[in-house]
Amino acid sequence: MELYSGYINKLVDELAALPGIGNKSAQRLAFHLIGMPEAKVRRLANSMIEAKANVRYCSKCFTLTDSDLCPICSKANRNHRLIMVVENSRDLAAYEKTGKFEGVYHVLHGAISPMTGIGPGDIKIKELVERCADDVDEVILATNSSLEGETTAMYISKLLKPMGIKVTRIASGVPVGGDLEYIDEVTLTRALDGRVEI
Repeated sequence: MELYSGYINKLVDELAALPGIGNKSAQRLAFHLIGMPEAKVRRLANSMIEAKANVRYCSKCFTLTDSDLCPICSKANRNHRLIMVVENSRDLAAYEKTGKFEGVYHVLHGAISPMTGIGPGDIKIKELVERCADDVDEVILATNSSLEGETTAMYISKLLKPMGIKVTRIASGVPVGGDLEYIDEVTLTRALDGRVEI
């Protein structure tokens, strides 16, 4: 049974399709948007359209940015010889919030998952290896503590070790099966400080 008119139902359906938004949250958001002044709704819609049109990958680390290099890669005071490998840009943001990491990042945009058909060629591993051909002292593997994250970390380690690069893995403290973006800053800092060579 349809409770609302076609436009409201369509808006609720579109919002509910977003990750982490259930039907009740979608309804609340829809009614909030409908109650907003039209100028604010247009600004929101334009922000989404402009972000979609202008955001791209950083040419070095592959995080999301609106310029060729992201703000982190473009900073000369970061340690460009120390690279932390993360699965996505949200994980990068989680580590940046700690304020403890002075190196740079490499965003894989996923993890190896044979069960879902994602292989090494489907994520940014080749680009990481090419990047490590330059002067890199250490690569910190900060993939999630899931089966896919561990598989990806071991695969990358086997590629980089023969290049003479120190390869470390973030320490425990990050719960197995936990996603980095939801973990508090203290736990992330401890995991970074207690990393071990693999």
